[in-house]
Amino acid sequence: MGKYDLLIEEAATYGLQVIEKDFKSEAKGLIKGSRIGIRKGMTTIDKACTLAEEIAHYSITVGNILDQSNLGNRKQELRARQWAFHCMIPMDRIVQAHKARVSGKHDLAEFLEVTEEFLQDAIDRYTSKYGLFLKVDERFTIRFDPLGVLEFFPEN
Repeated sequence: MGKYDLLIEEAATYGLQVIEKDFKSEAKGLIKGSRIGIRKGMTTIDKACTLAEEIAHYSITVGNILDQSNLGNRKQELRARQWAFHCMIPMDRIVQAHKARVSGKHDLAEFLEVTEEFLQDAIDRYTSKYGLFLKVDERFTIRFDPLGVLEFFPEN
C-alpha cells in the first residue's frame, strides 16, 4: 500500500472524506469542513504530498487561511506545511535512505515517495528550523546543505 492510500486511511480516522475532483483554481488540494478535495490528474506521489498538508490543515489550522497577506494565516500555513514535511519525510527515513545508499535528490525523493519540489521545500524548512546540522542519534547526523548523512562509528 502506497503513502497516498495510507494517508486516505489516516484521514478517515479523523472523520475526513477525501474526494478527487477538478478545481476551478490552481490549488492542488482544499479542505472544507470534513471534506478534502484533491486535484484529479496529479501523480499519486503529488496527491500524497498534498493530502498530508490538507490533513495538517484540518488538525492544526483554524478558519479560512487563504489570504496569505495576513501574518497569522502565513504562520498557520507554515505550521501545516511543517507537519506535512515531518509526516512525509521523518528524519529516520533520511537515515534509512543513507543506509540504503540512496544518493541524489531525485533518487531520494523517489525513495521517500515525495516530489522533488516537496523534498526541497522540506529541506529548506528543516534548515531554517534546525540549522545546517541535526543530530539524529549517537551515530547519525543529517547535514541539510548540501543534503547528506554523516555516520559516526564509536571507538571500541
